[in-house]
Amino acid sequence: MLVTSHGWLERSREERMSSRSLNKVMLIGNVGQDPELRYTPEGVPVVSFRMAMTETWRDRDGNLREHTEWHTIVAWRELAEVMQRIVRRGSRVYIEGRLRTREFEGRDGTRRRVVEIHADTMLLLDQRPRANDTGESERTPGELPESYDSGLQPPDPEVPF
Repeated sequence: MLVTSHGWLERSREERMSSRSLNKVMLIGNVGQDPELRYTPEGVPVVSFRMAMTETWRDRDGNLREHTEWHTIVAWRELAEVMQRIVRRGSRVYIEGRLRTREFEGRDGTRRRVVEIHADTMLLLDQRPRANDTGESERTPGELPESYDSGLQPPDPEVPF
């Protein structure tokens, strides 16, 4: 299932490449917690969850090593609602988005900065079988479209949480 929050896939190659800069992140990993759906004071849905990417390699001695990197994923509007319905802890997903730095005041009064991935596109890479193990996906027919494009941009990035 392909999900995108804006018309990126519908724009021509020339339109996409005409930008003066590029802020694009592509990740494949496992969701570490069920997505948490919230609403801004204006009623805009937003979801966030942590996602793990583990890389493995062999060191000089031939020992297998691994490192897990955790990222916070944020999605807005329809993409947020779809993610909240179909993504679960342990789901393997492909996320396309952009880096966003957010500043906020911590509980102790200090200014803090976090880097988040603001998702534009999500592809669910695994389908969980139903309890009857028939091989059918959890999704019932008509529940969600095979591809999704909301055509919307996220709201003002200064919205506090």
